[in-house]
Amino acid sequence: MGVLEEKVCIVTGAAGSIGLATAELFLQEGGKVMLVDKEGESLASALRALGKPGNTAACVADVSDSAATRNYVSATLAEWGRLDVLFSNAGISGVIRPVADYPEEIFDAVMAVNVRATFLACKYGLPRINDGGSIIITSSVVGVTSDPGICAYAASKHALVGLMRTVAKEAAPRRIRVNIIAPGPIDNSFQHDVEAGLSIALGQDATKLLDANIPLSRHGKPEEIAHAVLFLASDRSSFTTGSVLMADGGMHI
Repeated sequence: MGVLEEKVCIVTGAAGSIGLATAELFLQEGGKVMLVDKEGESLASALRALGKPGNTAACVADVSDSAATRNYVSATLAEWGRLDVLFSNAGISGVIRPVADYPEEIFDAVMAVNVRATFLACKYGLPRINDGGSIIITSSVVGVTSDPGICAYAASKHALVGLMRTVAKEAAPRRIRVNIIAPGPIDNSFQHDVEAGLSIALGQDATKLLDANIPLSRHGKPEEIAHAVLFLASDRSSFTTGSVLMADGGMHI
């Protein structure tokens, strides 16, 4: 039996590399997974790639929207009648600009997707999740550090730590654990886009610069993050709540 046998899971940002790798691992461990993403075509492609009819379903949603959040939670319950694991993983990076030049509309968009969406996931998911369940939130190494030019992204990822710690205390009487996974740079398209902008801003190869500042000297893989998320989702982490699990190759040290 897998460590998530018969458990029902929601994964937001499911069409992205970390979301998809996590959904695949959850399925391998016996879980049932509701895939949530804003991009319908990418979501449909992810669903086909997983190839587990009966154990997977998909819901297109703007995760920063209240009605859409209620809908994907309700759709999960309608499909399988329960909810055990909520992985709030969707996120965007914004742009790289000094704070004095940072576009207000982009700041607001980053906060909406990265913070409001997780608030809504907790607001509407927590009352429906089973006692003893697990909520995992994707933050980032810059949830505990920061760098010039990323005020929106860093502010949003720091905010998630405070949100997580609050929800962890509120959920504890029901034995629901709430934790953060904080990836460092991952070898995926999201990070490639970030590093392309950073390379221009710095006038040097941002990928090489980042690797030089990671003690393990490399970017992570989506599958490595998925295994860390699985630990937090499963009963193997039954005495872990209110924690920030760094999966960053030591970058925060």
